[in-house]
Amino acid sequence: MGKGRQGRIWVSPPGNLYISTLVRLRPGDPPAPTLALVAAVALHEALAARVPGVRIKWPNDLICSPAEAGAQSAPQSALRPLPENGMAKLAGILLERAGDVVVIGFGANLAHHPQGLDRPVTSIAALAGAAPDPAQVAEQLAETFAAWLSRWRTAGLDAIRIAWLAAAHPIGTPLTTPEGHGTFDGLDQSGALRLKRSDNSIRLVHAGDVFLL
Repeated sequence: MGKGRQGRIWVSPPGNLYISTLVRLRPGDPPAPTLALVAAVALHEALAARVPGVRIKWPNDLICSPAEAGAQSAPQSALRPLPENGMAKLAGILLERAGDVVVIGFGANLAHHPQGLDRPVTSIAALAGAAPDPAQVAEQLAETFAAWLSRWRTAGLDAIRIAWLAAAHPIGTPLTTPEGHGTFDGLDQSGALRLKRSDNSIRLVHAGDVFLL
């Protein structure tokens, strides 16, 4: 167990996925912060093959609805009503940059998920009844991340935006953000979240916690 920079407690029981990789930035690469979108798309591809209903929440959390996942065999604690639009966090990604190197850390709840948090969480075991082998998930993630990183470098950010949007919660999803309340209106060309306000104005969200309503 430990505590992150934002004061949040984290635990790492055996059977979950904890893996990091690094990217050495090259001249001509898209902006380094957009690697968050690359990582999210890669992890989504690796996990969505194992449990249906996995979606991306901006910028790089993976969430899942027990109902969409068909979690009839999950314990009742995993099936209780969830405050975040019926979705629970399944995985997360952190990025750290030092010079021309970006370290990307992936964490996914495969066999276990923490209890008693102030936000809904779940695991593949709770959703599907069994957990995949972390080594197999890591191997697949290495492949998907390498493929999407190559596409980021060769096809540019727009190709990543398209894939990210296809895997994310839908346009019109109610959100609360550091810029206030509104609905999800996609991503702008830089990868920032577009928040549509009640007066139809658009606010761009570049950082901070986003919650589904």
